Amino acid sequence: MRRYFFEIAYNGKDFFGWQRQPSDVTVQEVIELALSRIYSNSPIEIVGCGRTDAGVHASHYFFHADLEEHLLLNDLEQLRFKLNRMLPASIALFSIFPCEQHARFDAKSRTYRYFITLEKDPFKTDSHLYLPMKPNFELMNDAASHFLGTQDFTSLSKLHTDVKTNICSVTKALWEKESEYTWYFEITADRFLRNMVRSTVGTLLEVGYGKLAPKEIQTVLAAKDRSAAATSVPAHGLFLYRIEYDF
Repeated sequence: MRRYFFEIAYNGKDFFGWQRQPSDVTVQEVIELALSRIYSNSPIEIVGCGRTDAGVHASHYFFHADLEEHLLLNDLEQLRFKLNRMLPASIALFSIFPCEQHARFDAKSRTYRYFITLEKDPFKTDSHLYLPMKPNFELMNDAASHFLGTQDFTSLSKLHTDVKTNICSVTKALWEKESEYTWYFEITADRFLRNMVRSTVGTLLEVGYGKLAPKEIQTVLAAKDRSAAATSVPAHGLFLYRIEYDF
């Protein structure tokens, strides 16, 4: 057996997230079925670098698969070409390479971006949250600085998850202007909790619209209570943007 890393991107609109589900179509399931068909219907399991929720996109994503040498095609580029032809248009495979690391546990950091548009645009309905009123981005960046460091993010996590700790180390949290009408919030951490980015953006928008003072972010985090934070923003503006490894 030899481990291979697969570098992909996907549009999450048509999927119920990454993780295989008993009754909903997921990215993992679609890829595993395609790989299985290539290798004479042999069952193949893949391990992703993280979970994304229903409707969330990934512009940079890795998964690994442990494959028997005799099952491999002679040319990895041929395998990439064949798999791309079998996968739907919403999933693109960029590269395949041997690597002994674990796609999930060996990732050093993950970066998400959440995109918003201040101008109604029919071509951004699946990738940006439309805000008819401009929030105060300076205040939101002041508030975002309170997320930096190693802290307990229980207040920004989905309830009743199976993780052992809600401690995360955030190294970047910043709103940046992409164009005249579009902005994105970028956040980098060693790990993320379920729904953490979407609830973080929702809470920052409360600051941007004057409903919450920037320094009150500290109170939200200290509460360790999901009801202390704002409602989560919709999934369609969220992208898993970058995964960092040692290699």
